[in-house]
Amino acid sequence: MNIAKYLETIHQADSLKRYGKVLRVVGLMIESLGPEANIGEVCRIHSAADRKTVLAEVVGFNNEKIVLMPYAEVAEIGPGCLVEATGKALTVKIGRGLIGKVVDSLGECLDGSKLPKGLSNYLTEQAPPNPLSRPQITEPFQVGVKAVDSLLTVGKGQRIGIFAGSGVGKSTLLGMIARNSSADVNVIALIGERGREVREFIENDLGEEGLKKSIVVVATSDQPALMRIKGAYTATAISEYFRGLGLQVNLMMDSVTRVAMAQREVGLATGEPPTTKGYTPSVFAALPKLLERTGTSKNGTITAFYTVLVDGDDMNEPVADTVRGILDGHFILDRKLAEQGQYPAINPLKSISRVMNKIVSREHLAAAQQIREFMARYEENSELIQIGAYKRGTNQEIDQAISYYPKIQAFLKQGISEYHSLEDSITQMQKLLNGGI
Repeated sequence: MNIAKYLETIHQADSLKRYGKVLRVVGLMIESLGPEANIGEVCRIHSAADRKTVLAEVVGFNNEKIVLMPYAEVAEIGPGCLVEATGKALTVKIGRGLIGKVVDSLGECLDGSKLPKGLSNYLTEQAPPNPLSRPQITEPFQVGVKAVDSLLTVGKGQRIGIFAGSGVGKSTLLGMIARNSSADVNVIALIGERGREVREFIENDLGEEGLKKSIVVVATSDQPALMRIKGAYTATAISEYFRGLGLQVNLMMDSVTRVAMAQREVGLATGEPPTTKGYTPSVFAALPKLLERTGTSKNGTITAFYTVLVDGDDMNEPVADTVRGILDGHFILDRKLAEQGQYPAINPLKSISRVMNKIVSREHLAAAQQIREFMARYEENSELIQIGAYKRGTNQEIDQAISYYPKIQAFLKQGISEYHSLEDSITQMQKLLNGGI
């Protein structure tokens, strides 16, 4: 045995525990004098009154003072409370035992039960994979929604944005994808949701069958901004862990807009200047770091669906524009279609899957393009058709579009509990064009 090595380690070990003390609390921020800590490090703040411990993260420095942001409410913290550095960033416990559980942003069970044994510690913040180590997307991923599998086919490892205003059916669509997808594991992040909606989503939209192969990470809208941000990072870390085991993972985040809003809160509190619509520069720096972590790797894949809540149905607002530029495709949920009773309210003409051309057969691609052409031609002439100004026989292509349009609309509709395999959706689409539907 090399005793000298162990003696050297003991000699270099710091046997003292160093503490700082709270100086002031301003809004979301806590300023403390000491201890030595780095950006992103987790500290424990010891409350003198009831001996509670509050976890906080180092988010900045101000004239040699440490600026912390807590993971919980700070009602128990006062001047002089001790601040203890842990020496490490936030880690969560992850393993197969988490499947079927609902956890918070720190990886603890939301129902108060204990975590199962045999879980591994995993850092929530990781670097995205090296671009050259990412295999190309070559296989289709079954979503179980006809409109998506036929006209907007998703690949294994693709990242998709679901863009919609409030109340157009984003959460319901996510529940359908979770139940019907061909993934081995679902990781669902509910960020900034209303407390009422969490249980509704788990019991109604996801259902018992969906929960059996899912892990749900919840950070409700009443929680501090840092907890909402960490919810997104924890869900991504859980997905990365299962991807590392060689599994096909389906990550669904509802919504990435609320993550950006939470990051804006943190940025403004630390003194960043507001830019477009009040969003700080750190928001536009953090989004690519988060979204690029998903996708393919040499072991497995993370197919990711990120919902984007667009204010006033404005698809060009800053967060929507940034996210659309990072991801590999987008589905637009149209309020007008939802009002007409079409569900899911996906508008295929405004939506795109950037990898569809590489992963489907020529026959499938030709059929999808034909349906898009019929829909586009009908849309172009819809006003003339509806007021009766167009006479049948004037234009053969418009006549075809008019005859196919009701069949296409019926094909795109799907009940919440309906299930269609990828092959079934493609077969139905080809039958439609051949006059079978």
